[in-house]
Amino acid sequence: MPTRAKESKVAEIKERFSAAGGVVFADYRGLSVKEMQALRAKLREVGTEVKVYKNTLTEIALKELDYPDMGEHLAGPTAVLFTGPDPVAPAKALFDFAKANKALEIKAGYLDGQVLDAARVKAIASLPSREELIAKFMGAALGPVRGFMAMANAPAGAFARALRAVADQKAA
Repeated sequence: MPTRAKESKVAEIKERFSAAGGVVFADYRGLSVKEMQALRAKLREVGTEVKVYKNTLTEIALKELDYPDMGEHLAGPTAVLFTGPDPVAPAKALFDFAKANKALEIKAGYLDGQVLDAARVKAIASLPSREELIAKFMGAALGPVRGFMAMANAPAGAFARALRAVADQKAA
């Protein structure tokens, strides 16, 4: 018989999953309290929230949301990381933290209706961030404009240099 507290916790989990841009599951076994606090702080900087729920309640919430079965990834202590709309920055921060803290193990992720294994989450972490992609796009888009402007200004500059040469020749 479910209790009111468990029902409200399942509702909270469902709300967080529905609002998240992406989700990463990690095994935090072996991390000290200080390391866990450092992880939470680092991920908070990139718009990610770290929560620890009972695996059975998480499974119930996922089932009610019609998400794929995540049972194999919800074994043992599991931290659930809820990302914002950009999953790259949190994945990078998580893998940077995992390099320094070998106890943290990424289990899986969930993004755009697909379950991702740890290797695919790592692949997302290797992508350029949203800001880097925007900067690259703007650089690529402005390149032809700069070239056109240089070509458009070239005849006028050449004409001005020719006039200057004629004036210098007449002055001499």
